[in-house]
Amino acid sequence: MSRISQIVYGESSPEIQAEYDQELRLRGRMTNMKRIMLHSPMAHRIYAEWFTLRDLLKPAISDRAIWLFALAISEANHAHVPTTFFRRALIDSGFQPETIIPDAGEIVLIELAKAIVADSNAVPDAFWKKLAARYDEPTLVNLVAFAGIMVATTIFTNVVEVDLDPELNSYRKPDGS
Repeated sequence: MSRISQIVYGESSPEIQAEYDQELRLRGRMTNMKRIMLHSPMAHRIYAEWFTLRDLLKPAISDRAIWLFALAISEANHAHVPTTFFRRALIDSGFQPETIIPDAGEIVLIELAKAIVADSNAVPDAFWKKLAARYDEPTLVNLVAFAGIMVATTIFTNVVEVDLDPELNSYRKPDGS
């Protein structure tokens, strides 16, 4: 059970209701994490910038690659809700997470994800050179900022113990985690 309650739309302030309505207009769904985060519309807006950064990365990084990157961050932080969310993104696009063979670019992103979670102060220079050879500086800024929001999301869901959204149950790892 989550440590913080989900907002109840009909009992919420006009500001929270407006933010809720905007989220539904933009993305068509309201997750358990968002219903909790909406206790602070500002926090919700900050975390929702994930979508803005994702859009900025689209010209350089495919959906599959970004989902693998986000999945690697989520798994490295043992974050059940985001892990299952990105498993759904991959599965619904026709990929089985357990059998994906990442291409060279995806491998670099997965390695970056693991390095960031393991110790963001110790991303090796040689590894950074691989990234700089693939991406221009604006893309690198957006990629690291995207990773930061992903790490923040995993921390939020872990600390608050956000309940898994019911529609994600069928996307759990085969071992049930």
